[in-house]
Amino acid sequence: MCCRIATLIIIGGLAAGCAAPHVPAPVRDLSLPAQNNNLLAPPDTYLVRKGDTLFSIAFLYDLNFQTVAALNDLAAPYILQPGQSLRLQGTPSKGKNKQKQLTAGQSNNDTEFTGQTSKIKVNQPVDRQKSQAYVDSKRAANASNGTPSETYIVSSWVWPADGEIVEQFSLREQGNKGLDIANQAGTTIVAAAEGKVVYTGDALRGFGNLIIIKHSDDYLTAYAHTQQILVKEQDVVKAGQKIALMGKSGTDRVKLHFEIRYRGRSVDPQRFLPKR
Repeated sequence: MCCRIATLIIIGGLAAGCAAPHVPAPVRDLSLPAQNNNLLAPPDTYLVRKGDTLFSIAFLYDLNFQTVAALNDLAAPYILQPGQSLRLQGTPSKGKNKQKQLTAGQSNNDTEFTGQTSKIKVNQPVDRQKSQAYVDSKRAANASNGTPSETYIVSSWVWPADGEIVEQFSLREQGNKGLDIANQAGTTIVAAAEGKVVYTGDALRGFGNLIIIKHSDDYLTAYAHTQQILVKEQDVVKAGQKIALMGKSGTDRVKLHFEIRYRGRSVDPQRFLPKR
């Protein structure tokens, strides 16, 4: 009898323990957008891989391509070689650029500003002084609103795609550094402004099939997760020109992740794009 009572007491104690208030486990915030892989602290050096360009490397680490060029004594056309080591941090050298900018007898208008791991193209009209036609004299909005100040803005901005904005730009440290526009697979993507294609590929993790367009020395735009890229590096495109088809490469839904970069930093695209 005593053994029976002891057994009942033990079972009752276990039941009471199970009925004790449950303390939930910590919950991780998974609401942050997935394509913020560009928020990487730049290493001291970067080893160039096949397909890299100066612009794609700078884009990956939120750096100004001109800063990277200066750190490595690179001059236009910024030719890189696979296996080449690039400095991404430090103080630019005070010496002259080691990389030859022009071959004998060439003028500035004869050299193409490639920034890619390929050969130089000559006798192509690019990046002339009249590229200032890309910009107007309007002042940009205050930098605290996610846009640069005391500079010029690219003219003739157009929306890169039709669709629903499913993720807004955010100034949070881990926020979305562009706009996410959703629509059906195959929806047309266009260049948001006139410029030159400086990168096409899928080497930047988290962006899928990516296009980067240089509009001026200050402004770049990026078009991520495309289904099909319809332009190639060094193509000169006009605002509104078809450059890709919307897809879901590198992500879990059909959308365009669109960014505007000012001197390497992401800014709010809606401060520049026309109001809908």
